[in-house]
Amino acid sequence: MQLTERQKEIILIVKENGPITGENVAQHLNLSRAALRADLTILVMAGLIDAKPRVGYFYVGDNSRTIISEKVMEMKVKDCKSRPIVEREEASVYDTIVKMFISDVGTLFIVSQGGILQGVVSRKDLLKVTLGQGDLQSMPVNVIMTRMPNIITTTLDESIYEATKKIIEHQIDGLPVVRPCEAEGPNFGLPEVIGRFTKTNITRIFLELLEGD
Repeated sequence: MQLTERQKEIILIVKENGPITGENVAQHLNLSRAALRADLTILVMAGLIDAKPRVGYFYVGDNSRTIISEKVMEMKVKDCKSRPIVEREEASVYDTIVKMFISDVGTLFIVSQGGILQGVVSRKDLLKVTLGQGDLQSMPVNVIMTRMPNIITTTLDESIYEATKKIIEHQIDGLPVVRPCEAEGPNFGLPEVIGRFTKTNITRIFLELLEGD
């Protein structure tokens, strides 16, 4: 497992100060607790640190595997994915902003007929365009979206550990869960969006495992 510099700092802090709360770890790094959630989760998943409710995080060691990390290694994306939040590629930027606001998500997956993945648009993308001079109601969202094949995806059978690594390494909010389209015709074999796996899913898994421990 390749750790980021911040993850290495977290391990050192936990090793020297554990048990320590996530809030105190964040204070050591001058960051918010929310900014560290994904890093703390992946370190627990990897068995490098562990956590107990009302106690905090403590160092485990490079060669150990906790009960939580063993459970996580067995879980697949299909076990915890959420329903996809999508928008059609011909939708306007204005309609996309409204949908993102109503759905309360950080990323929308842009699809064509049949739910085929065409692109991804984030809050940052929409913020940039709203600061410009374009007509948001007439501008199609496919003008500003990140297009295939420059999109990081996951599948139903990928482990949540590997999916989480993708989110951390690429510094994104979430991944579209895709499978090859089985419908006969021009879409056959193309990536069909069937779910999403996000930082929220990761946090939920982490909390459920801790509460069930």
